[in-house]
Amino acid sequence: MPSLAEGLSIFRSKSRPCFPELREGDSGMRVRRSHRWGGGDPERVLLSYGLLHAWIPAGAAVPMGFLVCVCLLQLLFLGSSRVAAQATSPARVLDAMLQDYAYRAFARPHTGIVYNATVPGNLTGVAVSALRLRSGSLRRKGFSDYFEFSVPTGVIVQPYVERVVVVYHNLGNWSDYHYPLPGYTYLVPVLGLLVYDAANLSAVGLQELSFVASGSPVSIDFSNVREVMAGSPAPRCVWFDLDGKPQFQDLEANNVCSTYRRGHFSIVVNSSEIAPSPPHPVIVSPPIATDGGRSKGSSKGWKIAVSVVGSVIALAMLASLLMCLVRYKRDKKLQLMERNAEVGETLRMAQVGRGQAPLAFGTRTQPVLESEYVA
Repeated sequence: MPSLAEGLSIFRSKSRPCFPELREGDSGMRVRRSHRWGGGDPERVLLSYGLLHAWIPAGAAVPMGFLVCVCLLQLLFLGSSRVAAQATSPARVLDAMLQDYAYRAFARPHTGIVYNATVPGNLTGVAVSALRLRSGSLRRKGFSDYFEFSVPTGVIVQPYVERVVVVYHNLGNWSDYHYPLPGYTYLVPVLGLLVYDAANLSAVGLQELSFVASGSPVSIDFSNVREVMAGSPAPRCVWFDLDGKPQFQDLEANNVCSTYRRGHFSIVVNSSEIAPSPPHPVIVSPPIATDGGRSKGSSKGWKIAVSVVGSVIALAMLASLLMCLVRYKRDKKLQLMERNAEVGETLRMAQVGRGQAPLAFGTRTQPVLESEYVA
């Protein structure tokens, strides 16, 4: 089986009349006549289509191989254009932007700490967080309770890097725009779990790393799931890989999905299978005349009266408390003075000049003659 390059060389050298001759300008075909070659060679014509060229004798039909190569080139160009369009899809552009904002959150990075990123105003409703871990620690210990995600042990990152950054997405009200699902209704916002290399925390436009849960799957416990109407189809999990193609699976438990790989996840319900419910009759009751203004005014006056009475009672209680405190201090002081008076000695007061001063009683020893000591 010749390769494409070999086939092109063969088709350039051979020419078999299998199709009617094309005219110049048909399907982008260009024709140029060559000069006569030495040795009596007949005049030949150069057919060119893009980068593909073939010489054929003048007046001969276009070779089949040349047309086949033209078709192959068209298919290749079509496929490359689709890949380019896919690479610039809104979801992929958003992933690159959120990776940049997530890395900006690492002002003082620490391993095992969740950092919430700040997004601009045009992404209001989108939540982004980042978590830096060692690849070995992620494989041995996992990481539970990373918002709705619970990462078990045995997660292998490919290709291997020493440290990884696990980025969490909550697209909020942007879910339908970046991941449209015709015929389905989102019951919860789309959540994302992507892994990047943590070697350079200032890098932008990084490629996502793959990870595989070799043991238990990564569980996603969704919260605030909208209720579905009675008779609606059962809700299902949806998973979007980087290519944006949805894959559906049943719920593992109540509002719980599982995955073995990276991507974006949500819970949806098939809205195309929901039968439209009949319109409910609307019963309009006549308005009832009420004295709303009077009752409103009376209730307001009642509230004011209660507040005034309560304030007066509170002030009275505070005043009585202060009076009791003052009386207690005064009684305590009097008791101390009485105790000091009982313990001390009372002195007689005497007039000294214009004032009074305490005067002690005479305690002089009476004189005794020495002869009285002689027996």
